[in-house]
Amino acid sequence: MKSVISQHPLLLTYLKNVTRTGRLGGLTNKNLLVDTLQGKFVLRVPGEGTAEYINRLSEKHAAMVTSELGVNAPVLYFDEVSGVQLCAFIENALTMNSETFRDLSAVARAARSFSKVHTSGASFKNRFELFQMIDNYLQILEGKGAKLPEGFDAVRLEAGTVRTALNRHPTPVVPCHCDPLAENFLDDGKQMFIIDWEYSGNNDPMWDLGDLCVEAGFNEEQEEALFSAYFADGKPRPFDRGRMVLHKAMCDLLWTLWGVIQHANQNPADDFWAYSLKRFERCKKLMKSSGFSRHLSAVMDGPGALPTLH
Repeated sequence: MKSVISQHPLLLTYLKNVTRTGRLGGLTNKNLLVDTLQGKFVLRVPGEGTAEYINRLSEKHAAMVTSELGVNAPVLYFDEVSGVQLCAFIENALTMNSETFRDLSAVARAARSFSKVHTSGASFKNRFELFQMIDNYLQILEGKGAKLPEGFDAVRLEAGTVRTALNRHPTPVVPCHCDPLAENFLDDGKQMFIIDWEYSGNNDPMWDLGDLCVEAGFNEEQEEALFSAYFADGKPRPFDRGRMVLHKAMCDLLWTLWGVIQHANQNPADDFWAYSLKRFERCKKLMKSSGFSRHLSAVMDGPGALPTLH
């Protein structure tokens, strides 16, 4: 930590009289809980290789906007070149996971936090371009000479149909988190905070809902609780629900490639090859399911189409 402070002396505004430090979770970054006589802080030091695919200037803007909205943890320092970030520690907040998200009231709080960002009227500096990101990740992997999961080309071809459906009736993009791992949610029982805005961008809001459903392993009851709290009348259109399901498949496809990049970079935090294979198999399973074609048709038909009875 001393080396980080020496490179970023403004951190001393907060990190004086340090009494204890401890390591927090994180797949690609080093996160430290820093206790001082002035209070507790979380110092984030970006991991090696993340500069390949993270725009720190865009992340800084998103982190500051969501901090001001009260959805993110309060951001106290952010270096837009290195990505070093210091936030206030949120007391009495539980880091979420798939088990704690079984509490439907927590699901509802997550939905309301999403809605607060999505309807804020703010705009992030960048657009989360799903299919462009897939292409970019593939270029990175080609440059590394990395192998892809068996059958990837066939699934990528099927994803072209999803792309056509999503582009047929474009929806207004809004500021989105875009990487809602369960562990990126902190719940104090009254409000759900969302942290780590590295991959954020203007996007279809149904991406955030669909990605959270995947990351936290939501069942049907949890998905309905998410929709009920997110939509004013609690009733998403088939077009909305369909986009959410399509994004569930596409987020697994995208993060499959992200995992392969971590594997190629020899990131020691996890077995990223196994991670990638798990996500890829889940993507294939969803896209082959009978309901997927129905949701694909609902998106193709557009927001004004009547529900199809089955």
